[in-house]
Amino acid sequence: MAMIAGRCIDEIPFFTPAGKGESRTQNIIAGIDMNVILIILDSLRKDHVGCYGNSWIRTPNLDKFAAQSLRFTNAFPECLPTLPVRRAIHTGIRTFADRHYDRKKGDPVAAFGWAPIPEDQTTLAEYLLANGYRNAFISDTYHQFKPSMNYTRGFNQWTFIRGQEVDAYKTGPPVDDAIFDEIVPENSKCLAQVSFLERYLMNVAGRKTEQDYFPAQVFSRAAEWLDENKDARKFFLCIDSFDPHEPWDPPQQYRDLYIKKSYGGKKPITTYYGHMDYLTPGELDYMRGCYAGEVSLVDAWFGKFMAKVKELGHDKDSVIIVISDHGHQLGDKHGLSGKVAWGLYPELVDIPFMIHHPDSLQSGKVHDGLVYNYEILPTIFGFLGLKLPGGITGRNLAPLFDGHAIPVLDHVSCGFNEFVLVRTLQHAYITDLHFAKEKVYDLATDPDQLVDISKQNPVLCKRFQKIALSDAGGEMIDYLSKMGKKSSEWYNM
Repeated sequence: MAMIAGRCIDEIPFFTPAGKGESRTQNIIAGIDMNVILIILDSLRKDHVGCYGNSWIRTPNLDKFAAQSLRFTNAFPECLPTLPVRRAIHTGIRTFADRHYDRKKGDPVAAFGWAPIPEDQTTLAEYLLANGYRNAFISDTYHQFKPSMNYTRGFNQWTFIRGQEVDAYKTGPPVDDAIFDEIVPENSKCLAQVSFLERYLMNVAGRKTEQDYFPAQVFSRAAEWLDENKDARKFFLCIDSFDPHEPWDPPQQYRDLYIKKSYGGKKPITTYYGHMDYLTPGELDYMRGCYAGEVSLVDAWFGKFMAKVKELGHDKDSVIIVISDHGHQLGDKHGLSGKVAWGLYPELVDIPFMIHHPDSLQSGKVHDGLVYNYEILPTIFGFLGLKLPGGITGRNLAPLFDGHAIPVLDHVSCGFNEFVLVRTLQHAYITDLHFAKEKVYDLATDPDQLVDISKQNPVLCKRFQKIALSDAGGEMIDYLSKMGKKSSEWYNM
């Protein structure tokens, strides 16, 4: 254990600039000694997990975890996609409606809120470091490690598993055209997939066994970290798995669970972002099977990690949180493919969210009220008995574990580029920033959100408009106009 001036590195407080003459962490007094394990799974759809009602995809380990946790059935992100979600989780502060968007040089992703964590916001890791925690961040979600980003703040150790998607990890000879002939559908919409997949295929060319796949690397390294840090008095371990994000190419045994061996057509492993009109029925079934296989692969290695957690007794001394950032559209009832901003339907925004208490409180129970992802930070503070810092508006969910009530949300809202969702337990409202493309669904009679009733309910639309504007701080910034873009150019509408 490293020492500085006779003190362990873990014991050195980490303070970040706040107001003049004060530290933002000065009023946080260490309370209950409890470890924290936070697991983020990218693009995991709620309806593809057994404990949320799926009957055909194998997720035994997530299902077992749910049986030992409080499971939330109406959990939502407050802003999409990948990085806006993580900003909110790590800071406990809403990203929507973003006031920090400034597209970074060299980053091809253009999404409102796709930005570093603002310098005036303190992260969960920074708060816990100031309270004597040893913090580790293990992830293959490469967007957080780009030169312009800063998502490693507050961690004693961060481990970047290289090679996902178009991470600039490896170069080499061009990929054989025969491979693209097999996995890229014969449709002009799919041509862009060639350059996307070429980098990915270069990155993973050295894989030999299942242990070389990304979920195996991420969860194995996390298990190793637990072994290597048995001396930690208290720790915060954040595991951020980019899978089951596309491309979906799990080992063959996982594909065989869901794909007919007789299938002989094209084998797509990623999606075009837009309308699902470019795949044959067989190609679509194959792609869905690959996604299901990726979900089962993630579940398997999550299970191996949880076995290590139990072996070391950390299921008895740690609060463990599992959450997804968002889902993925797979040509469902709304005919969309990818993560399409105007499709803020359940397949994209309904997320799995479960919390395990070390004393097994509320194990196997269900909470049906509306909850947000950014309520994770105040909830962890509640478990640890820490005073919540100013500026954090999310609720502390910890009282639920003692059987107490928490303030009830009458709605949640979620922004994704120039589109907004307002969701109550009765209705779902989707609109663009200018309220020109409104849709309203009655969830009691239309849970799949197929029948738009906005034209018959102008008063309801006005009510939701006010809610969206209020949650956006009174103004929704149209970054497309600022950049001289049109929606049709931006979203392939």
